[in-house]
Amino acid sequence: MHNRILFIDVDGTLCSPTKNTPPESAKEAIREARKNGHQVYICTGRSMAELYEDILEIGFDGIIGGNGCYVEDHGNVILHQKLSSEECRAVVDWCKDRNMEFYLECNSGLYPSERYKEVSIEAAKRRGIRNPEYGEFFKRMIYGADPYRDDVNKISFRLNSWQDYLDACDTFKDLKVGCWGGDAPNCSHGDCSPKGINKANAIRTLLDYIHAEKENTIAFGDEAVDIPMFELCGYAVAMGSGAESAKNAADYITDATDDDGLKKAFVHLGLIQ
Repeated sequence: MHNRILFIDVDGTLCSPTKNTPPESAKEAIREARKNGHQVYICTGRSMAELYEDILEIGFDGIIGGNGCYVEDHGNVILHQKLSSEECRAVVDWCKDRNMEFYLECNSGLYPSERYKEVSIEAAKRRGIRNPEYGEFFKRMIYGADPYRDDVNKISFRLNSWQDYLDACDTFKDLKVGCWGGDAPNCSHGDCSPKGINKANAIRTLLDYIHAEKENTIAFGDEAVDIPMFELCGYAVAMGSGAESAKNAADYITDATDDDGLKKAFVHLGLIQ
């Protein structure tokens, strides 16, 4: 196989959806693929503050974060779009008015509303998860900070109902409104980011920068938010533990993340032995 450019989502793809950390098999597969001459990029909804040591220590050629707000190649930042302070204030006030818990996603850190952690754990327990594990996610959040900021990549908010998402789309027509944490209309979260942001546009920016063709790319993901990059890339792989919408949009469905799905996909595609 010719050398490929791989774009790998983090949550539910690289990282276990149950433990929130990468399986050893995924780490080994990525390192071996890079040794074989393939380029590997993270392509995630997470901002830089959420890319912890257990992920970065694997070694990557670059990072696409914030669902496309931020693009980095070998340490060089080639794109970073943020919400303006006015846009941030509007979304924060809207969430507060609707009693919706939220967190601001910045490269400097994650800044949650007062009850975000409490409400998230309650929601997980209602889904039957007795002792929800969030790894470093809550530990590293910065509590009590001023929510009105000018360095925000995106704002994620817990949906009390699907109507909250629909109303966000109607209210913030000048922003990119998305949803995640399941297939619509059962998503757990909505989010607001700068207009025009998505993983596909970020990949285009990166490919232009490194003078590469999309036919040489492979995308790995597990949710609806990954579909734009599935449609752009030359080949798309969905995790067996992922959402049906992602599976339907993929060229190949591998095993679940916790069943070494990423490594098995790499072997299936001839990226590693």
